Amino acid sequence: MADVNPNPTPQFEKAEYVGTPGNDHCHYCHQSVTGTYYRVNQAMACPACAEKLRGSVARDSHATYMRALLFGIGAALAGLALYATFAIVTGIIIGYASLAVGWMIGKAMLAGSNGAGGRRYQVTAVALTYFAVSMAAVPIGISYAMKHRAKLVTQQAQRRQTQQQLADEQRQLEQESGQKTAPAPAPEPDGPQTSNQAVAPEPTETRPAAPRKTPMEAMLGLLFLGLASPFMELASNPFGGMIGIVILFIGIRIAWTMTAGQAVQIFGPFETTASGSS
Repeated sequence: MADVNPNPTPQFEKAEYVGTPGNDHCHYCHQSVTGTYYRVNQAMACPACAEKLRGSVARDSHATYMRALLFGIGAALAGLALYATFAIVTGIIIGYASLAVGWMIGKAMLAGSNGAGGRRYQVTAVALTYFAVSMAAVPIGISYAMKHRAKLVTQQAQRRQTQQQLADEQRQLEQESGQKTAPAPAPEPDGPQTSNQAVAPEPTETRPAAPRKTPMEAMLGLLFLGLASPFMELASNPFGGMIGIVILFIGIRIAWTMTAGQAVQIFGPFETTASGSS
């Protein structure tokens, strides 16, 4: 017997008349129904399919939720990695990736719970989706900072190389002409100064060294920046930030809807018209 789905696709090609002898059939195995039948979410089902659906209804439990949570965390980390990797490699940040992340998390949690859902699954899916999308800004920002620093180091090295080349050329010209540049005369003092007069050293300003952050403080700082990144983008770029938040909300909505679970209601048994007339 084929796999059953508690929410079958409506049939629009032909009319269906409930209780008409010879025309009653199961929505799941598509076999004719004679005698006893059941109603599964308003759809007619034969006794065999109804029994199979009753046994396949996912039951929520603590173990089921924990398994769905583990699957959801794995999907969130995978979505975060894919989001950040694409942005780092291509240099393009696509907000529509939030939709894929929400779908991945919802699909993974349903696989972990064997189809069970509910409010706590929905809240967890929403939190994981927001975490994955917002925290992707951390590796993207670190990569940008590293590239910018490497560019500055390269520019400084090129500047020093140019200065060294100019100094070498200057020395070569002096050697060829047999002349050396005379040192610049020392500036004359403003007032008379005796040999035994001491010169007071100029006061130097000392700045206190910035306290170094502990690894835990650094991790907490990155966590805060990541979670606040959608709203920080809104402050710096209102139009683009608003679009990103709207797309993120749609991705969260996808995860919320997918983890709601399927309500399966089975009614019966009932008797067909043919059985009743006999």
